[in-house]
Amino acid sequence: MKAAFVLTSVLLGSMLPGNHTRTSTYNHTGNLKFRSGAAGPIGSVSIIIDKSEYALSVYDNQGWYATYPVVFGTDNQGDKKVEGDKKTPEGSFKIISKRVHDKWSRFLAIDYPNDESRQKFNQRKESGEIPANARIGGSIGIHGTWPHEDFVVDNYKNWTMGCISMKRSDVEEIYSFVKSGTKVIIQK
Repeated sequence: MKAAFVLTSVLLGSMLPGNHTRTSTYNHTGNLKFRSGAAGPIGSVSIIIDKSEYALSVYDNQGWYATYPVVFGTDNQGDKKVEGDKKTPEGSFKIISKRVHDKWSRFLAIDYPNDESRQKFNQRKESGEIPANARIGGSIGIHGTWPHEDFVVDNYKNWTMGCISMKRSDVEEIYSFVKSGTKVIIQK
């Protein structure tokens, strides 16, 4: 846990120039919080998803920009181990594609599994933590809720197969400024 915090701090520190003292004012009320006076992110964007806080935070060249409420796979918020475990993977990823989605409004695919994910998966196989015939899974991304079901985010009701789910208006907002290649860190 300590190593993950240090790694996240180092990665975040390397992504954000200047003063790193900005903090989110998001407080589990389901309300979106923005940097004061922000009209939109400035420069390049990165995302940190904190599973324990049910929060997706956006950072730009000036630091923290906004925080949105999110939900995940199962209530067990451990790291994804195998295909079908309904857990959200942890680690460093990037957005690899974006598309409008019939059911969930928008879908921003991440590069899971990537080299980091495969390494953890193979170590778990070698140690016997997961079966030798287990599969790693895939098709993980950030998307909206079903139509008229934003309440699952308001109530922190995890429901996905391992993806990150946001309110429909929130995913439409980030879709407008997040580009392919955007760095995404998912942590607990």
